[in-house]
Amino acid sequence: MAKMKVVLRGNLQRLVLASCLLGGTLLTIIGIRYFLVPESAAYTFGLAEPPTGYEMHYIIALRNVWLGLLAIAFVLLRQWSGLALWFGLGSFVCFADATIAASSSGGTAQVAFHLSSGVLCAGLAMLLGRIAGLATIRT
Repeated sequence: MAKMKVVLRGNLQRLVLASCLLGGTLLTIIGIRYFLVPESAAYTFGLAEPPTGYEMHYIIALRNVWLGLLAIAFVLLRQWSGLALWFGLGSFVCFADATIAASSSGGTAQVAFHLSSGVLCAGLAMLLGRIAGLATIRT
């Protein structure tokens, strides 16, 4: 009976991990599609062309809220490796946002905010990596 529980737990764990991998992959593909064909992606996911209200603001707000809550959860659960990855990937997003802001209507203050956020995220990622005991590159 104990062996069957271990097998079932192992199968359930594989199913959960596969589901998480699939979910992450789908979100990544959706995001890439928004980069490559934004109008088509917006239409597919039910956004008016062009947005007539605050739809895009709400989407950005929801993404920021859940990503912020994820970071808080990583801290509360003491998941330093996950938090290091979160901030490491976040640094790339901040630098990309700075580029987008610079080529759009963003002024110096907005671009500087995103750039400094990227530097801060990269620094925190490195520090958290050390805390988590992740391998560091040594020269």
